[in-house]
Amino acid sequence: MQLVYEYVNISASDHLENYCAKKLESLGTKFPFVIRATIYFKKENRTEDEKCHCSIQLSMPGPQIHASSLERNFEASINETIRDLEDQLSKRKDKMNTY
Repeated sequence: MQLVYEYVNISASDHLENYCAKKLESLGTKFPFVIRATIYFKKENRTEDEKCHCSIQLSMPGPQIHASSLERNFEASINETIRDLEDQLSKRKDKMNTY
């Protein structure tokens, strides 16, 4: 699976990329039809506190799958987004026909 990282209002981080790659690796082995993942990291500056936004878009045969979450830190945001994607991929896999 090809991974593409995009950063908004934050500098690039090897720690975030490695953490996300490790989490997405399990999805890649479980769902081999996923071709590419585009990961967006965004820091939202609000008056009450800073929020970390993670958005992941998966490319595969058929329509793309997208999930995002807004949490206090990027690790929690990545975990929540991966959980949502796994649910969507499970539903997609159940609908796929084998010929």
